[in-house]
Amino acid sequence: MRERIDTVSNMDDPIFDHAAQQVIDAGNKLAEPDESADVREIADGLLAGAIQYWLFSRQPCGEPFCEACEDIDTAEKRLKALRDAVEQLAQSSEYFHSTYDLGVGHA
Repeated sequence: MRERIDTVSNMDDPIFDHAAQQVIDAGNKLAEPDESADVREIADGLLAGAIQYWLFSRQPCGEPFCEACEDIDTAEKRLKALRDAVEQLAQSSEYFHSTYDLGVGHA
């Protein structure tokens, strides 16, 4: 049987944890009925949906020179903010490093 991802907790924010857990549960639910399901395809689909939602949530308000929107007032700035968030979240994941990564020493 394929290994399931059980939980995530990277922040001290219950809404963040709940949302992340919902995505993990959705991925596990999609993979369960079919042992041959490509978990990478499932993960890519979940990521695509998460990116769409993230970009939707970061639309500038439309007020010129709005200070609250300064970091997201162009597509390039939103993409940079997204990349920064992805890097931070990935590096804080327990799955970021693998014992099978190239260059990992084995004693």
